[in-house]
Amino acid sequence: MTARIIAVTNQKGGVAKTTTAVNLLAAIARRGKRCLLVDIDPQGNASVSSGVNINRLEQGIYEVLLGDANIDQAIVASADLYDILPAAPDLAGAQVELLEFEDKDYRLRDALAQVVDQYDVILIDTPPSLNVLTINALAAATDVLIPVQCEYFALEGLSGLITTMGMVRTALNPELKILGVVRTMYDGRNTLTIEVSRQLNKHFREKVFKTLIPRNIRLAEAPSHGKSALDYDLYCKGSMAYIALANEILGPTNGKHKTHSDEKRLERIPVEQTRGEQAKGKKSKIGAWAGRFTRRKHAQ
Repeated sequence: MTARIIAVTNQKGGVAKTTTAVNLLAAIARRGKRCLLVDIDPQGNASVSSGVNINRLEQGIYEVLLGDANIDQAIVASADLYDILPAAPDLAGAQVELLEFEDKDYRLRDALAQVVDQYDVILIDTPPSLNVLTINALAAATDVLIPVQCEYFALEGLSGLITTMGMVRTALNPELKILGVVRTMYDGRNTLTIEVSRQLNKHFREKVFKTLIPRNIRLAEAPSHGKSALDYDLYCKGSMAYIALANEILGPTNGKHKTHSDEKRLERIPVEQTRGEQAKGKKSKIGAWAGRFTRRKHAQ
């Protein structure tokens, strides 16, 4: 059986994309799945969060994309329960060097084809921009997971991503589909957070995961220790949220890692309601955005 390849992507930075890639995969690995994390972001944050010293990296995704190393040689064990194809800052140069290849958009897809039978799930952590590296990730993926921080500008970036996905489907990967939208850094005390969450539910419907990823200090601390949050503090709110998200994606756990009470605790904010709409019924900027977004939502 070949792996499910999930690109974790959002063209906007600061939406907990890398945090989601690392901790979701750590949670999936704890379900007994064979997992590979592909770091295709030149910042290498996913690699650092997985315990890889990127300053001493001899072979990584840069060498694989350019054909200077076999993918089997570049994959290493992480500090957690998954393998990783790491990235270092020199990957930034690949954005120019790959332009010389006729198959520049398929370099990652072709490399992963050599190991796809060895894993159940492959997660790709992408750069927070649209470039040849991101296109490689989307061309290789079967699904896209979209982390979204519940704020106005994050929604604007989401519109651009949906348009990009439509272009990739047409030109490179007709099988690409949206796995779902996950709300990150969620703060139910914030009216804007609740309103944006409501708009996401309205326009993506069943594509919005029920699990809410809260703001959590343990999620922020774990990378500095070269660990996933699950390895750093398994029972913190952030870890439990990613376990719940993994359960949503994979299905029931047969009693292992039950987190129903944690999910209820994280979801107790009534996202269908906002104080602003109840009090005044005024159309906000978010509502105006939603009207524009309706024309794009069929890209799903």
